[in-house]
Amino acid sequence: MPTFHIATFGCRANQADSAVIREDLRCRRLEETATSAAADVIIVNSCTVTQSADHQVRQLIRKMHRDNPKAKIIVTGCYAQRRPHELAQIDGVDVVMGNSYKGSLGDILKVDGPREDELYGGSVRVHHSDIPPENVLAMAPAMDIGEKTRPFLKIQDGCDAQCSFCIIPAVRGKARSARPDEVVAQIRTLAEQGYQEVVLTGINLGTFGWKLERPTSLSALVSRILAETSLPRLRLGSIEPMKFSHDLIELMASCDRVAPHFHLPLQSGSNRILRLMKRPYRAERYLQIVESIRRKIPYAGIGADVIAGFPGETDAEFEETYRRIQDSPLTYLHVFTYSPREGTWAAQLADVIPEKVALARSRRLRKLSAEKHLEFRRQFIGHRLSALTLSEGEAAHAGAYLMALSGNYLKVRVPGAVRSNEIIDVTIAGVTDDALEALPYSQNTRRIAKGIVSEPYGLLDNCSTSLSPTGS
Repeated sequence: MPTFHIATFGCRANQADSAVIREDLRCRRLEETATSAAADVIIVNSCTVTQSADHQVRQLIRKMHRDNPKAKIIVTGCYAQRRPHELAQIDGVDVVMGNSYKGSLGDILKVDGPREDELYGGSVRVHHSDIPPENVLAMAPAMDIGEKTRPFLKIQDGCDAQCSFCIIPAVRGKARSARPDEVVAQIRTLAEQGYQEVVLTGINLGTFGWKLERPTSLSALVSRILAETSLPRLRLGSIEPMKFSHDLIELMASCDRVAPHFHLPLQSGSNRILRLMKRPYRAERYLQIVESIRRKIPYAGIGADVIAGFPGETDAEFEETYRRIQDSPLTYLHVFTYSPREGTWAAQLADVIPEKVALARSRRLRKLSAEKHLEFRRQFIGHRLSALTLSEGEAAHAGAYLMALSGNYLKVRVPGAVRSNEIIDVTIAGVTDDALEALPYSQNTRRIAKGIVSEPYGLLDNCSTSLSPTGS
């Protein structure tokens, strides 16, 4: 029986795409391997958001080819969409497929059943075309997520924004959304299969439903999921601040089945840099949103993306960004060092920040992120949190511990006899370098959906799903 291995880079949308590919190949009677060294076919689902991402993809392809020279290597994803012929020149690559062909990988390989003959032959095949300008995202069922406990369900793809630094609209196409009925049906199926948490993801998730024949919104979709499925916990992926609806804050504050976790890309705390980035908001407006979240949901995890070293960023503007983040209720950061992408407006800017300076700024922001995250975690010592126990494939064991993920996006080390894929409440005894330490777990401890279950915050035990059909 032919075997395959998938290596996924980048965002949750890419991870959701890989789940669809995995399900397709398994349905074609291919067997997945834990390592690329044992696979007949290797699929690399690539990212191209930065030069570093490109480098990591090329580096891994070369290593996989050295370790397993007989394997057929297929490269797909955003790097394959942006520079297909560049990837085709790497030794060992057999097929390059842009994003528009990603869903047809199995058909292109022409693998149908447990055949041992050549899957394809000849020179490198390149399948590439522009992303078609559609408004509806066709959802493919992704029921096999490997060893993970949290399915990533891609309900939106593409982006209509024109941020000056970002290549993603060029490789993902225009914004498009899945039909709400299909999303609800898939979540209902996943819940029936026993999954405790599903993560809704997309490239610009906040635009969900805007272009459908019957326009709707992300908040309206969440309300439907809560009303029409039994899923214990729903988590939302990253939402751009210019597309953020305050309906979501109200809904998440009133319902214990939506994880109290927000990720809102900031990119810069300097209004001049935000204008150069072509981000249509001011830093003050962003901070108002996160302050509103903190007032409504005191225990929410709130993260942000930040770019250090954007062209023209002065020392004073970086310090402004640093200070605003330091004084904000943000609990963690994803820090990126600016990377020029050919084809973007920012790549033409002349005032390039020296690499040494940009890297130093990134290090300071990452240190600030670690400090804020530690401060946030310490608040929960002596209190109880609900957490989803993860599988061994998602988080390594530490002796007799199993890792879990709380609703507000904190890792928890849970000692004792614990099974994966259960939402349990645990008492927090302390903090580690990057996680919380729970008291030993008892099977008599009650299981809940999510939230803080001890004072001073209290447990929310109801869900309000009375939003209008289109939300706001």
